[in-house]
Formats: sequence, C-alpha cells, structure tokens
Amino acid sequence: MRFEDAAVTLGGRTIWSRVNLEVGRGEFVAVLGPNGVGKSTLIKAMLGILPLAEGRVTVLGRPAGGSGKDIGYLPQRRNFDPNLRVRGIDIVRLGSDGDRWGLPFPGGASLFAGAKAQQARIDEVIELVGAGSFAHRPIGQVSGGEQQRLLIAQALVRRPQMLLLDEPLDSLDLPNQASVAALISEISSEYGITVIIVAHDVNPILSYLDGVVYVARGGAVSGPPERVITSETLSTLYETPIEVLRTSDGRMVVVGQPEAPAHHADRHTGHPR
Repeated sequence: MRFEDAAVTLGGRTIWSRVNLEVGRGEFVAVLGPNGVGKSTLIKAMLGILPLAEGRVTVLGRPAGGSGKDIGYLPQRRNFDPNLRVRGIDIVRLGSDGDRWGLPFPGGASLFAGAKAQQARIDEVIELVGAGSFAHRPIGQVSGGEQQRLLIAQALVRRPQMLLLDEPLDSLDLPNQASVAALISEISSEYGITVIIVAHDVNPILSYLDGVVYVARGGAVSGPPERVITSETLSTLYETPIEVLRTSDGRMVVVGQPEAPAHHADRHTGHPR
C-alpha cells in the first residue's frame, strides 16, 4: 500500500495533504493520532470510498477501490442490541455472501454452488479466531471481545490479502484489548496478511507492530515505532513541544498540548478521524 503526495478535502476543508507513506505486504501497522485528524479518512481513501484531491494511492498494486475481495474491512465498532437474535455465525456469513443479505434461505443451501465449501470456510475462520464456543449464540448476548472476534472472522472469510481495522479495540477492557491484539498479530504473521489498524492507544499493540503511521496537523509520518513515536518527531509534526515517556512497565505516554494516543476525547464528535 502506498500514498504518494496524497491529499483529501471534505467540505472545502483539507483534512491532510502531502502524505507519503508505504506499508509492505505482511506488515502489521497502526494508524495513530488524536481525534479529528483524519485517521479513518485514511482508511476510506485506501478503500476508494473517498477520492483524493491530489496525489494517488495504490493498494495491493492497484488503484484504491480496485482490490475488491482482497481486502477485509472492519469499520468502527458497532453496538449490537442485546435483544438481537441473529447468531454470531450468521454475522460471520455476511462476510461471505453479504451481497445476498448474508442469511441463508431455509433449506436453500443447495441453491448456491460451493455451499459446502462456503460453510467449511466459515467454520474455519470461526475456529481461527477462537469463537467456536459462542458462534451459535445471539450476537447481542456475547461479550464485546467475543463480538470483535466474530467481526474479525467476518472480515477473513474471503481470504483477504489485507485487513483494514478501524478501532477494533475501542470500548474493550484491557484483557480483551490484549487478547484481540494478540489474535490480530498471529493472523498477520501466520498468513502473511497485511494489517492496518486505527488505534486510540498504541500500548496494547506496541510489541506486535512493524510500523506506525502518525497523523496530525494535516500531515503524517510513518516508520518503525521507535523512530516515529519520539519527542523529536512528534514535536516536528505538531509544531509544538511534545515529550514521549515510557513508564516502568514499558507503556508509552505522550505528553504535550495535543491529545496523546492513549487519551482521546469522546469518539462521537462527528469530526473526521
């Protein structure tokens, strides 16, 4: 995936510009930065949902929007109604046949060619994400971490080469953040899938990352975490003094006027992310 002198404009406002970055195949990369800087906008530009005002972006060697089923996309976390009776396995099935509304017709599996192979793949990804014990329960009655595992399985059904995950750890408690982060890292390394994850807090995923993209002040920097998340680099990006500290347990804290990646404001602001 590569951005070259890229810019996005929404409603006459430039969200970011002159963005140049590259993510290699099979890498696990986090997109970081405070609210409102256009992190989710970056993901939408990769998907071809938002056109660039300038420059270009290529994904898996093709222009944005041309990679189709080779990309698994998990949008920002959905809240499922506790009374929703749709099973987890049916949510996963949406990743396979969402263009047919996802839910199979009663007794109609034989209508679709390869129905057995499709079901085998659904079962395979459910086991891959460790969801076998709760996949047949209503989605509204499983925990937030379990829901995320099912949604990751949904994104994996079509054997993508790339996963784009928009805040998959948001609203999860620390143990679930750690377990979902470990799962994503394992999938990336074992299957060679490129993973780009938008995150509020880098700490749960820091040890797994190959690189980070830090978005701020209408621009972005990218590279290995130890090179990007530094006082010098972030001070240059924000054009104000920023200090990066490490706590005794190894967690990273960004101190300064802008919001740190571990301390963000309410996510329901309506601003670009």
